Amino acid sequence: MTTGNDPLSDLNYSGSSRSTTPTGWDFTRRGQNTSNTKSPEKKYGHSPEKRSGYRSFEPGQDSDWIAADEVDEDDEQILALDDDDEDEFGLPSISTMKRKSIRYSKKKITDPGGGGGGSLAAAVASVSLGPSPVSWTSDNGDIAEERNIPSYPLAKKAEGKILRPQYKDILRDPINSLNLICNNAQSNNVTPGQETNQTRMDKINRFKRILQSSTISMDELRSAAWSGVPAEVRPITWQTLLGYLPTNSERRVATLERKRREYLEGVRQAFEKGPTSKKSDAARRGSGRDMDEAVWHQISIDVPRTNPQLQLYSYEATQRSLERILYVWALRHPASGYVQGINDLVTPFWQVFLGAYMTDANVDSGMDPGQLPKQVLDAVEADSYWCLTKLLEDIQDNYIAAQPGIQRQVAALRDLTTRIDEKLARHFESEQVEFIQFSFRWMNCLLMREISVKNTIRMWDTYLVSSLSMLNRCNCSNSISQAEDQGFSQFHLYVCAAFLVKWSEKLMTMDFQEIMMFLQALPTRNWTEKDIELLLSEAFIWQSLYQDSKAHIKKSRTSIGPITL
Repeated sequence: MTTGNDPLSDLNYSGSSRSTTPTGWDFTRRGQNTSNTKSPEKKYGHSPEKRSGYRSFEPGQDSDWIAADEVDEDDEQILALDDDDEDEFGLPSISTMKRKSIRYSKKKITDPGGGGGGSLAAAVASVSLGPSPVSWTSDNGDIAEERNIPSYPLAKKAEGKILRPQYKDILRDPINSLNLICNNAQSNNVTPGQETNQTRMDKINRFKRILQSSTISMDELRSAAWSGVPAEVRPITWQTLLGYLPTNSERRVATLERKRREYLEGVRQAFEKGPTSKKSDAARRGSGRDMDEAVWHQISIDVPRTNPQLQLYSYEATQRSLERILYVWALRHPASGYVQGINDLVTPFWQVFLGAYMTDANVDSGMDPGQLPKQVLDAVEADSYWCLTKLLEDIQDNYIAAQPGIQRQVAALRDLTTRIDEKLARHFESEQVEFIQFSFRWMNCLLMREISVKNTIRMWDTYLVSSLSMLNRCNCSNSISQAEDQGFSQFHLYVCAAFLVKWSEKLMTMDFQEIMMFLQALPTRNWTEKDIELLLSEAFIWQSLYQDSKAHIKKSRTSIGPITL
């Protein structure tokens, strides 16, 4: 980070002293009951006081979504597929329908007479995460709009992660983190029988040898990363594979410093208040920022929904950081702007890069990022922004108007499935199942809604280098960016095909409604790294067999019409 007389030295973007982002929007879900509640004692910009009623975010405890759903009184309305019952992508949300049916059944059992004890307000109160906030008008120079004050959890000190004492050295040059790896390092992410300690250390030492050379060999690095990257070396490996960090060690420190400074300046410009005028305070609050309010509104809705099962993403510091990354990215990429789903794609970067500064890289729970030094959060935020930008450069047509990239991938998945498992494809056709109904989200969010963040991170290790073997086999001289494009678009297509065919036997026994409900709530909760590696291996086999074959593409041109959203 900058020092001395640098004009950015007073720029503070972390913790309670950070420049606040616009607070003019409602963070609650649609339909959430916010009446008859008490206002918290502290204001939004400060660390929240401990709430005795807070319940930790745990898998399956989506109470905010429960509060958002309305309980219908008519059996037929609940069990029917209603056009208004959609997810954020505009597709039928049959899993929501299923939850409504379950809650309706419970309601009839607990309150057969339909009395007040079964009211929605009572149901919401029974699962509340804590005191519900009331709407209030911000008075901090931001847009003067009413919003609800969100509740944030407090880190359990007994589970707190420890910041590396050498974090300043890592901030200056990430390569310094490699010197802190002990020879007997044992990852908390390794399951018994998966990898011996010696095997892990051999792998780590291989990465250290590659990364600590004066000029990193990209071929060696990508070859090593194909089978997975140890958590200890993953941050710098990802940043190098994406081209964010230069392969020349002499340029690394200066490049990192410049890119982080550029991002902070971008944040300053995006959220800078207008010049002081003689207008009233209320008028300045309403027009002090030259903002795209529609973009900010959508981001402020989506960020609290991001990975609600992980405590890390429920903290204020995390949510404010993600908001800034997404808003700055949207402003700098007007061709696409912000699109729902991009909020998911930034989280693996944010989580991996945060782990570089902790003694335990498993940071999805047990720590509040707001307690970390400002320089650390600034670096994590800037690095995540630039790596997200690198990722989206070659798949940006997935997010421009009409999302043509996703439409092409959905069509290709349908044709590829016909080649791999014709019986399943015919069954879908007989049940009138359209691939767009379930695979749009697979392409838009890169399967992040179907598998855990931890497993997504392992999958991205291979995505970043997925074209290596194919390039070597055909002696191609593709650039690194072209290789990334193959990983996050072409190879992802084959991963989705392998993912779908994996459930073929079960899907063949289901009708339309059962198929849609199953595909929107796939049983991957207990998947391990070995399951992901098996999926990647199957995808590589399909890619090897069909990548150079155009037969399944030709079929779509002659017998299948265009896909409509």
